[in-house]
Amino acid sequence: MASSYLDHHLALLKHLRGILVALSEAEQVEDENHALFLERFDELLDNLPEDTEGNLFLGQDLISQIFHRYPQIAHLIPRDLLWFFGGDCLHFMPDEEIELYQTLDERRYQAEQQGEVFDWNQEKQLLALPADSSKH
Repeated sequence: MASSYLDHHLALLKHLRGILVALSEAEQVEDENHALFLERFDELLDNLPEDTEGNLFLGQDLISQIFHRYPQIAHLIPRDLLWFFGGDCLHFMPDEEIELYQTLDERRYQAEQQGEVFDWNQEKQLLALPADSSKH
C-alpha cells in the first residue's frame, strides 16, 4: 500500500481522534468507557503503519462503533475512512458513493502500476464534478 495513501488516512484518523477527545472535554460521554475506546483508537493509530492489512478489522470495528456510540458526530467521520476500512463500514455509504470510491481506487491502482503520482484528493474532486462540466 503506497505510503502517501496510508498517510492520508492516518491524518484523517488523527483528525477524528481529535473530535473524539473534544467530546470528552465537552463532557458529552462517559469518561471510563470513552477512555478505553480512545486507547483502542490509539492502538489502531500505532499499529496501522506497520501492519495495515492486519489492522483493517480493528479499524472497521472502531469506525462502526463511532456510529453507534457517538451518533452526534457520525456526520464528521471522513468518508474516505469508510472506504479505506471497508467491510461493515460500507453499510454507512450509499451505492453512488461506493461507485465513486471504486473508480478512485481503480485510478489509484493504475497510477501506481504505471509509476505515476496519484493525488487522491484531486482525483476525488474531479470525479465529483458534474458530468457536463469541463475537467482540466
